[in-house]
Amino acid sequence: MQLPLQITTPDQPALDDLCAALADNARSLDDRSDWPADALRRCGDYGVYRWFLPDTWGGLAWSDVDLVRGYLRLSAASLVTTFILTQRSGACQRIANSDNRAAQARWLPPLADGTAFATIGISHLTTSRRHLAEPVLKARETGAGFVLDGYSPWVTGARAADVVVLGATLPDRREVLLAVDARLPGFSAPEPPRLVGLSASSTGEVRLSSVLVPHDSVLAGPMENVMQAGKGGGTGGLQTSTLAVGLATAAIDFLEAESEKRPDLAGPAAELRREEQTLTANLLALASGEAVCSNEELRTRANSLVLRATQSALAAAKGSGYVVGHPAGRWCREALFFLVWSCPQAVLSANLCELAGIEG
Repeated sequence: MQLPLQITTPDQPALDDLCAALADNARSLDDRSDWPADALRRCGDYGVYRWFLPDTWGGLAWSDVDLVRGYLRLSAASLVTTFILTQRSGACQRIANSDNRAAQARWLPPLADGTAFATIGISHLTTSRRHLAEPVLKARETGAGFVLDGYSPWVTGARAADVVVLGATLPDRREVLLAVDARLPGFSAPEPPRLVGLSASSTGEVRLSSVLVPHDSVLAGPMENVMQAGKGGGTGGLQTSTLAVGLATAAIDFLEAESEKRPDLAGPAAELRREEQTLTANLLALASGEAVCSNEELRTRANSLVLRATQSALAAAKGSGYVVGHPAGRWCREALFFLVWSCPQAVLSANLCELAGIEG
């Protein structure tokens, strides 16, 4: 089968075709939690996986600005598929930006062409389970490598993964980042929980029982604060805000379409669109290196917009929007995800104050 022309810029017609297919797939997943294998295959066919990788390894080396544009389009079409892509690209970038040539040669070519799937489990090093007295995923070094025991609480698509980039903590509290082959003995991914939204992302625990990871799989460390080493996938930064704005855009598109038949919706739709355009301009400016605002401020505003825009779409849809299968109801549930996905405490506090009507 001849594959479609690879997308080399965010504006090619091929991206329109892909987004239409992803939107159709998102609608079909609304009342179940099937892994979106077809949507992810289409992303591979269209060359999306190459956006995030350097040309050395078969990538297209898209700029940060183009990546923001691409993510905005994809997340407006299907948040669940695009969220999975963020976890995949985060893993790929951690491998690509490491000094480990062996891991790069093993994993990056099949990841670039879509024949392998990667994901990342680092939340326990950044936001999740940090209050516990002992690390949830421990490592001890041996002559043959690092032995991992414990679990990573939130890993997307682990059951489909060939490689999982995992962070673990040594007894002296140094941390190590490793590209873990998912076929290693002692590695397991239990059935993930049903989520309020994005259940099809298959996000849940990865468990490790005396898993020996060889030294040639080390991406960074051992060192303190290993996640600060190198460039990763943008967890909790521009990437998360970009997806929130993308989802808000889908809801605003719906509201504008409804306003053509119902003039009373025109004012709210116009105001939400103005806010979305401002946030999009800020995203692109930050991606280009222009410090128009802080990432934290942008995330706060993006969270606010996506919650209000999706609920506005539901209100406009009336009872139809409350029926499973209508996109407005799905958008509302998906928007809640941004209150928990790598959400810094300052952002959460600002969003809570807004919800409570407390002026900041």
